[in-house]
Amino acid sequence: MSYKVLIPQDVAEVGKKYLTDRGCEIKMGSGISVAIIKEEVKDCDAILVRTAQLPAEVIEAGPKLKVIGRHGVGVDNIDFKRAEELGIWVTNAPESNAGSVAEYTIGMIISLARNFLTCDRELRAGNFGIRNQLKGADLDGKTLGIIGLGRVGTQVAKKAAAGLNMRIIGFDPYMSQDRVAGEIELVDNWDYLFKEADFVSLHLPATPETRNIVGKKEFELMKPTAYLINAARGETVDEGELVRALQEKKIAGAGLDVYAQEPPAKDNPLFALDNVILSPHNAALTRECMDRMALHAAMGIDEVLSGKNPTWPVNKPE
Repeated sequence: MSYKVLIPQDVAEVGKKYLTDRGCEIKMGSGISVAIIKEEVKDCDAILVRTAQLPAEVIEAGPKLKVIGRHGVGVDNIDFKRAEELGIWVTNAPESNAGSVAEYTIGMIISLARNFLTCDRELRAGNFGIRNQLKGADLDGKTLGIIGLGRVGTQVAKKAAAGLNMRIIGFDPYMSQDRVAGEIELVDNWDYLFKEADFVSLHLPATPETRNIVGKKEFELMKPTAYLINAARGETVDEGELVRALQEKKIAGAGLDVYAQEPPAKDNPLFALDNVILSPHNAALTRECMDRMALHAAMGIDEVLSGKNPTWPVNKPE
């Protein structure tokens, strides 16, 4: 039996080939609005989705839907509970991007510590003297605080400890010391982590519980020489309070890949600050990772369409 898979946003060829090699028909979407996907999903058995929003009304519009494969890890764009009620599997690709996002995070730590962006900008403007005006910081022996010790947070810890000789402290209420990597000192005091760390790196999902979980109190706890890094979800940080902390130099700076609103508005005050490095939610978007995300999403779809339980389930329909 041939199944039809809707792909609203294009993905790497390896993922599409995996599906067509197994007899699936690919239906490339014409847009990512809710209205367009509602119309285009009507004759489809599966959706391979990237960042498009799939609320209940989209899922309900697909009478043949059996599975939604998420290209990546976060599923805050999918009403997976409603899918479960309708007997539709949602899968993701949790093993696809951890290494790539961890490498990005390490790169951001080094870039912030050594003022790469400022030095580049000043030198291009003719200020060779910036070499004596702005001093960087060594990372050897510095403390990295990691919030969220899943796949990405754990890889960041391992790379920072082994490659940079950083001390690692971690906070994760769902973990115990015997379950975390040996490089990590698990702490149960949220405030202590923010007070102690020279760098705080967030690796949290976007949930009602984590929304704006880092805000004014946390920035006031941090050292004035400390940096915040967020390559997880923008909703976890109170962006207004972050802007204020950066403007008032309550913290030394930040490295951000994600934002409260994406794409951020053109007049977002973060764009006017020189103590923050910004990137367009592309921490995972390496060539290799894009291949893995497409392939793993396709594998989840094929597993369900083949009558198997998926390797990476997000929900568990009856």
